[in-house]
Amino acid sequence: MRVAAIYDIHGNLPALEAVLADVRRASVDRVVVGGDVFPGPLSSEALALLLELEIPATFIRGNGDREALAIADGAEPASVPERYRPAMRWVAETLTPEHRRIVGSWPETARLRIDRLGEVLFCHATPRSDTEIFVRTTPDDRLAPIFEPAGALLVVCGHTHMPFDRTIGRVRVVNAGSVGMPFGEPGADWLLLGPGVEPRRTRYDLEKAAERVRATSYPDAREFAERSILKPPSEEEMLSLFSKAEIR
Repeated sequence: MRVAAIYDIHGNLPALEAVLADVRRASVDRVVVGGDVFPGPLSSEALALLLELEIPATFIRGNGDREALAIADGAEPASVPERYRPAMRWVAETLTPEHRRIVGSWPETARLRIDRLGEVLFCHATPRSDTEIFVRTTPDDRLAPIFEPAGALLVVCGHTHMPFDRTIGRVRVVNAGSVGMPFGEPGADWLLLGPGVEPRRTRYDLEKAAERVRATSYPDAREFAERSILKPPSEEEMLSLFSKAEIR
């Protein structure tokens, strides 16, 4: 079985369309959507495209999906930083009752058996949390108590939007990167699994994608077009920022 892992789409519909074209060319048997379809400028459209996908798909819920769903259900976004709340409310208001029901059914983790890789655990951030932050430089001793009890020799995650492949104790941990909001080089990152582990980057028309985003009424449309599509933050910038919030 060949599996495409696509994470952190964040409503970047042009990036998702390009990635799915590459996924089809790769002749995969299943797609794993690893959380954070939202928030972003074309979140409902991205979700609709994924739900119509002709390839069997497994979905897990990310923190962005969870927060958008909670707001749509009437909760106050207390855990969302103030500057991001208008965008989260905007996304929540675009969700149909059926979309809310579907997203609410997504689990926090999923397991698949993949040829030559064995049982693979898919989570959004870590096996125990959809918000914990760790990166390629986080010391092993902080992470071993989280990943060694997970019961899988390969764990695929996302959340921090930067691909990496590292071993923590006996567990190989691979970050699939982000389809819609990469940090580092522009493009759309995803992962091809089976029989090996192959990081993929899909190129797409960034200028046209930015135009489509700016044409939406998403509150942060212009910033998203500039900072998530055309000129993403560097890996060094984000590693410095995440170092203040990573697992201790």
